[in-house]
Amino acid sequence: MASVLIIGASRGIGLETVKAALEAGHSVRALARSARRIPIDHPKLTKMAGDALEMATVKRALSGVDVVTQSLGVSAGPEIIFEPTRLFSKATRVLVTAMEEAHVGRLICVTGFGAGDSRGRGGFLYNVAFHLLLARVYDDKDAQEWIIRRSKLDWVIVRPVILTDGPKTNAYRALVNPRRWTWGFISRADVADFLVKQIDDDAFLHKTPVLTG
Repeated sequence: MASVLIIGASRGIGLETVKAALEAGHSVRALARSARRIPIDHPKLTKMAGDALEMATVKRALSGVDVVTQSLGVSAGPEIIFEPTRLFSKATRVLVTAMEEAHVGRLICVTGFGAGDSRGRGGFLYNVAFHLLLARVYDDKDAQEWIIRRSKLDWVIVRPVILTDGPKTNAYRALVNPRRWTWGFISRADVADFLVKQIDDDAFLHKTPVLTG
């Protein structure tokens, strides 16, 4: 069993990953600004309140850790359409630097379908909606992926399609071949299930699977 640092652990995919990692028997350190509000209590769970943009906080969180999952998000609102964000790239640069210095080797990072070389592969309607609503966010996710790819880490970059709050189904697919990439829907619980499986599985190291239901 591993000691896992989950960044962005208080909601969404991060919270589901906390649940899945504990269920799998791992020890979990959950880092989020609102970590104290995580609605889970478990003897193998440590809640750590802090900012993923602060180097000192991240270094402290990495102490004794074997693997890191990162699933950051931004709040929905008009600013994600009209204003650029640097959250993903800044937090990832801090994390990669801290991990390399601490000799923590494995990073499992969530970006999204539309990041990197998956941009423009969702079909006409998806691509139009993506360009209108999420282009600025994904510009920063492109930078985030570039930072990870340039690192010395054993990384997996996970690109889920449109997220839902549905239950875990185990019926999802992880698509590595770009010819098979397509948009669709997947539950956050299924994404979390995949992330936890990458803790001790090398099948997707240095790959960028698209996850779809």
